[in-house]
This record gives sequence, C-alpha cells and structure tokens, in this order.
Amino acid sequence: MRIDVITLFPEIIETYVNTGIIGRALKNNLLKVNYVNLRDFSNDKHKRVDDYPYGGGPGMLIKPEPLYNAIKELKNDDTYIIYLTPKGNLLSQKKSNSFINKKHLLLIAGHYEGIDQRIIDMYVDEEISIGDYVLTGGELPCLVMLDSIVRLIPGVLGSNESIIEESHNDNLLEYPQYTRPEKFMGAEVPKILLSGNHKKIKEWRRYKSIENTIINRADLIKDNKIIEEFMKLKKTYK
Repeated sequence: MRIDVITLFPEIIETYVNTGIIGRALKNNLLKVNYVNLRDFSNDKHKRVDDYPYGGGPGMLIKPEPLYNAIKELKNDDTYIIYLTPKGNLLSQKKSNSFINKKHLLLIAGHYEGIDQRIIDMYVDEEISIGDYVLTGGELPCLVMLDSIVRLIPGVLGSNESIIEESHNDNLLEYPQYTRPEKFMGAEVPKILLSGNHKKIKEWRRYKSIENTIINRADLIKDNKIIEEFMKLKKTYK
C-alpha cells in the first residue's frame, strides 16, 4: 500500500511516520508513505495557497489551483482520494478495515475554513471525520486515519491476534488486562486469570468486554443478543 499526504506542514507527518511501529513498517517495506508540501504546488510567487471565500464570511479558504496541481502530480488509476474534514463520515474500525485493499490512498489535510468545494466535487472520493470537534489543521486527522489503517496491514503488528481482540473490532470495547506483579498497592489480579482454565478466561473476558461497552459506549450495542449473552455470563462472573 502507498499513502500520500498533501499538507502545509510535512514535518509533522515526517516526524510521526518515521518513529515507532509505522517507522519499522516503512523500513521493512510493508508500505510506502509520501508527504508533499501544498505550497510547492502554488503558482503564486509568494507560495500563497489561500484566499478569501466568495460571499464573505470569516477566515480563509484553500484555493483550488495548488490542490489540483498536487493531485495531478500524485494521482494514478488506483488512487482513492480522502479529504479529512469535520463534516465527513465518521472514522471507525470498520471504515479503516474497508481501506486495507486500496493500493493507493491520497489524504488531503485541510486548513483554515477548508478547501474549495470544486476540488471536493471533482476529485475527492470520500470525506472523513475523526470526531465531532474541530482542530487547527488536518495533519492530526490524517495521522489518526493513517495509523488506524497501517496497523491493520499484515506484518505491521507483531500478532494478528492483537487486532482480532482489540476494542471496536466487533463493536465491543476491550476487556481489562493485567500483568505482573500479582499484587499492586493492595489490588490483586482477578483469580480467574491465574487459573489456567482458558475456556473460563475467554468467557470472563467476553463478559468484561460487554460490561465495559454497556457502561462506556452502550450506543455500540445494536443486537439484543449481546445483552442476553451478558445476562447469562453475569450469573457466573459478576
């Protein structure tokens, strides 16, 4: 997979993608990440990329010409273009999974009051939001989306089991986890995790996963069978 990012601050993208798990994935040639400075595609002698919006209103808007030039430079037949914006479809685990088979993703990091609508109408395949709030720029949303996708690429994480069991993979939040020491400041690891009974441990984790979801994100539970399963498990693991 190749991911390109059009940004006004390529140094932000560079710092993040060259460290940690993503940096290791790049070194192992599991993916390619490229980031370009939108100002490099401006026809203005001062490299200006913004202007006042027609019709008035606060703030500035990113002009269509530099975005067009950047897209023209980066786009190929396999490119899927995503604009990160608060008015887009909400990013979710399911949504991130849907991008895994894309050969080339082109992410646009917006700024100011956004980008000219004509670029969206003519070139953007999908608008994505990372949440119901507004940030000062699109770099963080681009990195959030990039990270959520890259970690799903086979080989990027050490264990595929980690992906299967983590929060939101099945619309449930993850169960609580513990490590050594067995006792810490008077709090003990649940005895069932020390039992060696893998069937019971699996059931307990399922129960706690549903419980966490009910308490913190009940909106994620769409199937009444989950509640029925929880009530049944509760008799044993409450």
